[in-house]
Amino acid sequence: MLKMTRRMLLAAAASMPLLASAASAEGLMTIIVNDPANPYWFTEGEVAKATAEELGYTANVAAHRGDTNTESTLIDTAITNKSVAIILDPANADGSIGAVQKAVDAGIPVFLVNAEINQEGLAKAQLVSNNAQGAALGAQAWVEAVGDTGSYVELFGAPPDNNAQTRSNGFETVLSQYPDLVKVGQEVANWDRTQGYQKTQSLMQANPDIIGVISGNDEMALGAIAALKESGKLDQIKVGGFDGSPDAVEAVKAGEMQYTVLQPVAVFSEAAVRQADNFIKTGETGVDTEKQLFDCLLITADNVDKYTSAFVLEQ
Repeated sequence: MLKMTRRMLLAAAASMPLLASAASAEGLMTIIVNDPANPYWFTEGEVAKATAEELGYTANVAAHRGDTNTESTLIDTAITNKSVAIILDPANADGSIGAVQKAVDAGIPVFLVNAEINQEGLAKAQLVSNNAQGAALGAQAWVEAVGDTGSYVELFGAPPDNNAQTRSNGFETVLSQYPDLVKVGQEVANWDRTQGYQKTQSLMQANPDIIGVISGNDEMALGAIAALKESGKLDQIKVGGFDGSPDAVEAVKAGEMQYTVLQPVAVFSEAAVRQADNFIKTGETGVDTEKQLFDCLLITADNVDKYTSAFVLEQ
């Protein structure tokens, strides 16, 4: 699996249009994201669309909202509309395989972003954040914030998304090194702010002495912060997030969130479209491996002022 740093990516992205300059772009590029109500997925779709249009394609963005039946219908529409490529954030690691296969059987190359499927060789590329690396970054920052003794709880993402377990495992890899830090509760909150709020309320009622909430994404973490504010415990209980969303960055600035781990969604969404463009024009993506990892970045009070736009941190 190839690991892509920002510098490597920018060099590759710069070269791709040159490789394909002999051919002109045309046709529809279909972009399917999860739920644009979440700023992360909104940015994913908007960056992909803008990049496709910059390269000369028409582009549309649709959302499956985590439902594989909706996803399958959207793939059918992309096939009917004779899309030249599909950029897909898959709904389910296993359940999306059939939808990808359907597009491939129709002769449409598929490029996966943000989440993987549990089968290689179907999609032309799978571009995702280095979730294990990002979770380790976040967990270490969280320990520095809460200390190495006490009880804590975890908010877990959507189980059908492999990223949820990868991040949880990444947290555990670090936190297991601190035997006096004890996880006393874990709840699935499905990447959702409202569920994060509700599940944090339940976790606090069951475990009134916790010192921290570590969260698999920012939306759940922001829900936790709302619950802690309501209970008057935000000063006592530290929260860590994951995504690098604008709302989370504001919470870091305000001292309400200890950190967020930035996923470079703006970077790999653009890269997916450029690889699709290269494949359409040359038959090659321009990258050696199907699965590509993009390193995450830690945002804390120390560097939050370098956050220049949605999901972009200047280094």
